[in-house]
Amino acid sequence: MGNNSHPINGLMDSSLQNLRSLVDADTIIGEAITAPDGTIIIPVSKVSFGFVSGGSDIPSSKQPELFGGGAGGGVSVQPLAFLVIKDGRVDLLQMNDNKTTADRVVSMAPEVIDKLGALFQKKEKPAREAKTAGDDPQAGTEIHIDL
Repeated sequence: MGNNSHPINGLMDSSLQNLRSLVDADTIIGEAITAPDGTIIIPVSKVSFGFVSGGSDIPSSKQPELFGGGAGGGVSVQPLAFLVIKDGRVDLLQMNDNKTTADRVVSMAPEVIDKLGALFQKKEKPAREAKTAGDDPQAGTEIHIDL
């Protein structure tokens, strides 16, 4: 290697150049799609990638230098949302396929609190008005909460 360049440098440069050609700005903010009614739809994605390379010089008495190396990488593109432009208005339509259980619980919290509050109010009312509990059509109402 007379030019002070190690073969691993060439391997890494080649691999990174190929990854750059796969992932550009159009991958994250996609190309605009125009619908027949004039609506413009622009996809928005999350791009993740990983890269690894390595090599080893192999000592040899017969040849000056032997080199063995390899490189690999992976790219993941996940759609997140769509920008929708129609009649001068811009909307962001998010994709919610990957909601976790915790996300669902947090979004349902106000509804759960309202139902629990109504349940406790019902339990207090029969104690105060024991004579009319049989006349109340909602006295035996059940509350179901699906998570």
